[in-house]
Amino acid sequence: MAEIAAALVKSLRDRTGAGMMDCKKALIETGGEIEPALDWLRKKGLSAAAKKAGRAASEGLVGLAVADRAGAVVEVNAETDFVARNASFQEFVSTVASLALENGGDFDALAASAYPGADGSVADQAAQLTATIGENIRLRRSAALSVEEGIVASYVHSAAAPNVGRIGVLVALASAGDAERLAALGKQLAMHVAAAKPEAVSIDDIDAAAVARERDVLAGQARASGKPEDIIEKMVEGRLRKYYQDVVLTEQVFVIDGQTRVSEVLENAARDIGAPVEVAGFVRFALGEGIEKPHQDFAAEVAAQAAG
Repeated sequence: MAEIAAALVKSLRDRTGAGMMDCKKALIETGGEIEPALDWLRKKGLSAAAKKAGRAASEGLVGLAVADRAGAVVEVNAETDFVARNASFQEFVSTVASLALENGGDFDALAASAYPGADGSVADQAAQLTATIGENIRLRRSAALSVEEGIVASYVHSAAAPNVGRIGVLVALASAGDAERLAALGKQLAMHVAAAKPEAVSIDDIDAAAVARERDVLAGQARASGKPEDIIEKMVEGRLRKYYQDVVLTEQVFVIDGQTRVSEVLENAARDIGAPVEVAGFVRFALGEGIEKPHQDFAAEVAAQAAG
């Protein structure tokens, strides 16, 4: 069997969007000839991935995996929410989350990881799914948390299958206390994070530049009232406290009871659990957040298809 040059495989991949292993196999099957390899991929339904890969993908699923005081979360996008009900897609997201757990959430390492039961990588498998499912499948992001002592709790909102859904949350709790009670607290805190969308664990964790910008905006709003500077300063500090209550986890009101601050919840829990409890970190992935969804003119789309 003739050796297939990597540059030739890359050239075929660039033209088709098919996975690297599929391109290599096509070239092996056709003696290293590009054009016959293109036809081979087309017959297998793989060359369609290139066109599909250029389409906007803001739907899909968020997947979680947790084990041994560590957890990982991934987001895999598709073009429509219909794909989220596809068993093959759900299995892909779940498998990718497990692989993310193995490599500590490193995105590049995850994309290059060997996909179980296949010849290629995670990225190659995404390209394969793009061809077989018929939508642009895109691995978007990954993250992981771990603690030396304690637990990593998880929560999935709007679950489509076990550990996959539209919102995925990890909360890492560092504590030497009772593991079962700690896990119950972690689950409640993960649900809180899903609902309240904090941006930082504590006030000290907020980016100083973000606080400075917020203070500047609040000062401008207060000065518009015409109040004296000493009153303005008090107004700014009061509104800044409200800002912290909106974005800082420990300053927020616990959604489970609607009245206790999270910092107090942690203090009270320490007595029941038998040791201090610290939130070592959290991650919240909401499906499609930050992705600009293109406006679709259905009439224009139908007319374009009719014309072409």
